[in-house]
Amino acid sequence: MNLLNRKFFPELLIIISGALLYIPFLGGVHLFDWDEINFAESAREMIVTGDYLTVSINFEPFWEKPPLFIWFQVLSMKLFGINEFAARFPNAICGIFTLLFLYRTGTKIHDKSFGLFWILVYAGSILPFFYFKSGIIDPWFNLFIFSGLVCFILFLDTEKSSQRWFRLLASAALIGLGILTKGPVAVLISGLVIVIYWIFNKFRLKINALEILGFLFVLILVGGMWFLIQIIIGNYQVVADFLAYQLRLFKNQDAGHGGFFLYHAVILFFGVFPASVFALKGFRRGYYDDPFQKRFKFWMIILFLVVFILFSIVRTKIVHYSSLCYFPITYFSAFAISRIINNRTSKYNWVNIIYSIIGFLYGIAGVILPFLMMNKNKILEAGWIKDEFAAANLQAEVNWSGFETLIALPLIAGIIIALLLLRKNKKLAYIFIFGSSMIWIILNMLIITPKVEKITQNALIEFCKERAGENCYVQTLGMKSYAHLFYTEKKIPLNENSSDKEWLLSGPIDKPVYFILRNRSAVKYRELYPHLSTYYEKNGYVFLKRDVK
Repeated sequence: MNLLNRKFFPELLIIISGALLYIPFLGGVHLFDWDEINFAESAREMIVTGDYLTVSINFEPFWEKPPLFIWFQVLSMKLFGINEFAARFPNAICGIFTLLFLYRTGTKIHDKSFGLFWILVYAGSILPFFYFKSGIIDPWFNLFIFSGLVCFILFLDTEKSSQRWFRLLASAALIGLGILTKGPVAVLISGLVIVIYWIFNKFRLKINALEILGFLFVLILVGGMWFLIQIIIGNYQVVADFLAYQLRLFKNQDAGHGGFFLYHAVILFFGVFPASVFALKGFRRGYYDDPFQKRFKFWMIILFLVVFILFSIVRTKIVHYSSLCYFPITYFSAFAISRIINNRTSKYNWVNIIYSIIGFLYGIAGVILPFLMMNKNKILEAGWIKDEFAAANLQAEVNWSGFETLIALPLIAGIIIALLLLRKNKKLAYIFIFGSSMIWIILNMLIITPKVEKITQNALIEFCKERAGENCYVQTLGMKSYAHLFYTEKKIPLNENSSDKEWLLSGPIDKPVYFILRNRSAVKYRELYPHLSTYYEKNGYVFLKRDVK
């Protein structure tokens, strides 16, 4: 008997595989500024204050995000301690749930083979894999929204009353959890997808007034729970500030996070490689699909376009804003590959060629990078890097042996083997494509990411960790960071002026103050505040000190 046909065996295999992929080495590198440290710091402050209703940063209300993901991190930190592993562990669990959900959804829409290929495509693409090893908020948000929409899609195609209500209320609850994770954008995205489908479906949806009321009731109950509690306990301003921030984020560019209109097109095409390439073939309607499969694909097209257009319009450009697109992209990719394997499509060699070209470019970049880093002094002397902060970053002591070039081998070998197999065994060829990509991604995370972290921020983190336990103030000047809060293990402030930069710079301080700057702004602050002494400089960061007189 085929093991895949045994009840729950595929699910058990997915759980074990997901755990092996996403849990090991979570604490291998420091948390990255800003977002990873931001959320971890909010969780740490919840534990320190014992106030689990208020999301805070620097022990002041933080209205940018609701608390659900922060609660996940708090639970993790209670289990594993306040550290990098604990901050990232919730997303590893999210990765396992995501793979399970993709398998079950793919099996329901198509068959078990499709479900397995969908999770292989998802796990074997760059950013979808990377995000489950991170401590950012989006993996859970994306899972809640996508699973909520899938439940709604299944609800519309269900006749049995009990099943309809279960799927409808599950959809509302999941989207409500999305609100508790990231705010009203969950309703905006879900609502736009449903309304656009309704318009294209000639203003028809198989839902009655009672069902609409039931959906809205559960959505408001789950999604509005935290906001309602805040209002009940008198924190009206927290809710008002939160809503104002969401509106401001849509209209204005966040400092340091601008970008051109097609920013997310570039991020999705190159960041969701290899899935993004094969997805190009998967947008077209399948001749062999049944009506429900055609409708599901149409829903996926709408979801992709809504997220892509919405966050192309939003002036703040951050890589993970379009990450909800990973679901439809990987679906289109799995769809195209399943049709190629089953000989139900023609003229697909062009996607294999594009995949090979981009894959080889990634491989070549992986071969060149270590040699560039080994010759960084020559690059700096030649003056090719104009930004003085970036130039100083590169002076970090990082050992590049040249063996890092071997990391590219699985990717390059996978391309060559897949091209050779495509004529004989298409299924095995595509398994090689995504399997080799997965190995390549893992090796990059294990070997290259720690080196990049040492170059970009290790001097900052190292300084902050040295200040942990020291009776002092630590503040940034001319730069935004959360590292000085999390890694100094800042305690609840006893002095109300502790966050007032002018008081720390010129006021009657009661203990030493350390200031963190980038080298490009150091001259300015030294001229403005000549009484600050240089503690030391390292890799582009300047650390100034003010002693108590």
